[in-house]
Amino acid sequence: MLTSMSTIREVARTVTAHRQHEGAGFIVRRPVPTAGLELVDPFLLIDELGPIEYGPGEAIGAPDHPHRGFETVSYILEGQVFHEDSAGHRGTIGPGDVQLMTAGAGIVHSEMPSPALRDRGGRVHGFQVWVNLPARLKMTRPRYQEVTAARLPVATSADELARVTIIAGEALGARAVIDTHTPIVYQDWTLAPGADVTVDVPADHDALVYVFGGAAQLGAQGRVVRDGQMAILGAGDAVRLRGPDSGEAARLLLLAGRPIREPIARHGPFVMNTRAELVTAVEDFRSGRMGEITRTAARS
Repeated sequence: MLTSMSTIREVARTVTAHRQHEGAGFIVRRPVPTAGLELVDPFLLIDELGPIEYGPGEAIGAPDHPHRGFETVSYILEGQVFHEDSAGHRGTIGPGDVQLMTAGAGIVHSEMPSPALRDRGGRVHGFQVWVNLPARLKMTRPRYQEVTAARLPVATSADELARVTIIAGEALGARAVIDTHTPIVYQDWTLAPGADVTVDVPADHDALVYVFGGAAQLGAQGRVVRDGQMAILGAGDAVRLRGPDSGEAARLLLLAGRPIREPIARHGPFVMNTRAELVTAVEDFRSGRMGEITRTAARS
């Protein structure tokens, strides 16, 4: 609950997302990691896929690849992703759906366009965020949480100018239904012109805002942050979000998490605490100890 004693976080730094190829060649916008910014603890990576329009037979994804030492949160806005892994999990996540995968001790995973999307083409847009795990949980057992769009909490401000879909944390009286090992806030906000909303964010969390549509005004000072920019916020226990004065609505992710503050050793899809642990992770993958995805002839 906001009080007169709440401290609004101001923008400390802005970063512009760069574009790069991932998986089988699709392009992402990535604000972190980027030059001069390895992570925003505990967030290791933020990727925005698309929006992109694929023609029939053009859609591509991320074929078999390993993960160890962190959690991934995939949030699909448009399109469909068919996923399967070395533990035998498989399924499709579509518009508005969220999948949280705790890679933990290690898993081999595949994220590809659904057969329907490959055959017919279509628009794809979504996010994948990597959240670090503390040393004591690096080798935890892998797990999944999948939440359909219909189950994700959605809330609207009293004046109906601000709308939020809550993936993690809480806002406007609604609370998330997924559980992350590392405490985080992950919210998708739409701010119409004139929207003005202030939400609690725990003071012990580091916070950031990534704008992926239009432009938003952040903090008591109203710093303008535009499409493709990420704002790292300073200290405080509340975040003020305002829409543009006119024009198109702003769309943004509000992310915050409790920093882990441990050493990081990172190599591609493995994030551990020491170089020796990285070497072990690579050896475990190459030797097959992380398993492999078993496919039937019908799926291959």
